[in-house]
Amino acid sequence: MQARESYRFGYLIIRDWLAALPGDIWSIPSALPGWTIADLGAHLAVVAKAAGEITVAPKETKPLTPVTYMRRYEAAAGDIADAARELAGEANGSAHDLLLVLDEYYESALRRLERFGADDPVVLAPRGPIRLGDYLATRAVELAVHSDDLARSVPGIEAPTMPRDVTRLAVRTLLDGLAERVPGRAVEVRVPPFGAVQCIPGQRHTRGTPPNVIETDATTWLRLASGRLTWQDAVADDQVNASGDRADLSMYLPVF
Repeated sequence: MQARESYRFGYLIIRDWLAALPGDIWSIPSALPGWTIADLGAHLAVVAKAAGEITVAPKETKPLTPVTYMRRYEAAAGDIADAARELAGEANGSAHDLLLVLDEYYESALRRLERFGADDPVVLAPRGPIRLGDYLATRAVELAVHSDDLARSVPGIEAPTMPRDVTRLAVRTLLDGLAERVPGRAVEVRVPPFGAVQCIPGQRHTRGTPPNVIETDATTWLRLASGRLTWQDAVADDQVNASGDRADLSMYLPVF
């Protein structure tokens, strides 16, 4: 599945899941401190609006990598939260109104993406210049992480299930981001069946089983990489398998 198709199908799954929620659920606190379900829904609308406004960057513009782009979220966290809450406030807590806005911005984003055809230009996005394909990879991360946020927020309701290709793209993007931030060959991080990278400076390993191996599942990796779960808690709950005296990511997480 192409990145654009992944974006389309991933969004539709979250949108339909939100539409099926009972109306009184929208006002409850989400798994993200200080955010309601309505705030998260509004945030997805704000994100879709931004995707509908990207433009081609001037020639010779140097693009950011996906992880560098995503690490700029932290400095803008306050503005990101304010934009979501403002939109949720304008809808007066109405799920119907928020869904209408979601649909409007999402359709605008799809129309904008279609204009690029098969090209992969450097585009101007909210956090800086980035290749279109890499920008869509960050959208896959956004969809995968927030679908899990929503699922954790209402555990009594069946979780939205992201398409396998969305999860794969999100996992690989964050694995590559870890390798970019902490380059090296001392530790191998595996998230089967989606990918693996070597990272952290140290003795290079070339044959057989690496001496330092970390393995976990996709959901745990997404939570670790996005700061939803600490390394210490993941280890304590046996959510990661770590072997070797250097198999420790506590100093390098979250990825963004």
